[in-house]
Amino acid sequence: MATPAKIYQMTPEQLALAKLRKAKKERLAQMGTSASVEMSGTSMSPLLSRPWLPIPHTRLESQNTRFHQTKIMSWNVCNVLLASPDFRAGPRTELELFPNSDCLKVGQREPLIHEEIRRQNADILCLQEVDRLEKLLPMLEKAGYSHCYASGPRKLHGCLIAFKKDLYSMVSERVIFYDDQTMGTNPTSTLTGGSFKTRNIGYMLALKSNVDPQDGIVVATTHLFWHPRYIYEKIRQVGILLREVTAFREELSINNWPTIIAGDFNFTPIDPAYSLVTGDTLLSVQKETITSSRVVHSSIDPSVVTNTPIAAVEDEAGDVDPDRVIVNARPPRPEEGILTIPEIEKWFSTLPKPHSAYNIGIHASRESGNNLPTFGARNALPSGRNGSNEPEYTSYTHYWHLTLDYIFFLDLPERPISVIGLLTPLKESDMTPGLPLKHVSGSDHTCLVAELSW
Repeated sequence: MATPAKIYQMTPEQLALAKLRKAKKERLAQMGTSASVEMSGTSMSPLLSRPWLPIPHTRLESQNTRFHQTKIMSWNVCNVLLASPDFRAGPRTELELFPNSDCLKVGQREPLIHEEIRRQNADILCLQEVDRLEKLLPMLEKAGYSHCYASGPRKLHGCLIAFKKDLYSMVSERVIFYDDQTMGTNPTSTLTGGSFKTRNIGYMLALKSNVDPQDGIVVATTHLFWHPRYIYEKIRQVGILLREVTAFREELSINNWPTIIAGDFNFTPIDPAYSLVTGDTLLSVQKETITSSRVVHSSIDPSVVTNTPIAAVEDEAGDVDPDRVIVNARPPRPEEGILTIPEIEKWFSTLPKPHSAYNIGIHASRESGNNLPTFGARNALPSGRNGSNEPEYTSYTHYWHLTLDYIFFLDLPERPISVIGLLTPLKESDMTPGLPLKHVSGSDHTCLVAELSW
């Protein structure tokens, strides 16, 4: 005799869970997207829309003059190791770096990053902390990009520059290993003047226009040293980058090509590095921060007695307390080439002074009545200082709320560059309680996108 079939009945808990899943699918459908997100597919995840901001400009255009324009994205996409749920900030804290994030798994973050890149559809991409190339490169290829990639010694991630292959062709590339470079105005000096062996790099390409073979653009990206107290080292690295991108352009005889320098600079508009880059004089309080960071770390001089444990994870890791002091370091000796403040000021006086696309664009937009939040609205900058119109935040997490990312460009007197559009910065309310965040950003940074014409 056959056993009667049992009728399966869901428990109240299972019924409640099914109801929640159905409601979630309905919400996602209302947002115009599928509830499922495929890492390698073309389906779109429910990512917050960011409006495009046209920027008024006054340049007079002549019918007899050729004009060019390009759209550039810069984004620190946050490497897998740094955002891993298994990551700990160091032996002293044992806290997750992003405790408020709701999408730390790579399968959650990666589709958001890929979608943002596809959605913005920039002509040129400058990406930092790039890893998992086996996943990123097929997406870029499908979207019509060629790419070039470089990383520092023994780094698990690096910098990537991609460009639309129908618009540009690569002429030349150069990697700048900051640890190995000299600094200052003495051309015969063999001293690096470094304070910390960071393994950070600058990376640059010369791209020829496929539309106008007589024209092109120089694109440089970088990810400067992360430590907030090593002010001197960041000044050293960005100065080297400005010097080398100028030399790169001169060696290729393309001084008439515009130059873009975009990336994660790890300094804010009130830091001395930003002031030196944009041509402001140093304030006394800024000089004090430089003085306190003129040191030699044990990574350069192993004989330095270490007085705290050093994090064993990658060098972007470490204590997340922004008020930490410099440890494992000693004062510099004269023969080590650490520049004094007057020497730093003299050096930067010889370097080009780039403009910030967002600082210019947001200023113009606010002058037209668009009340965008800015860095200057939450930080009292002295009157006339550069940087007050940078985005309010470009990196927003539980532990820090900072403006660290920029799209700089070098103007030429005969070819002035205009900012004609920007991707509107995210509001603080969009990023609360902290990135990475589902539907907002797959990274702890937000992307910057600027459209330039010349």
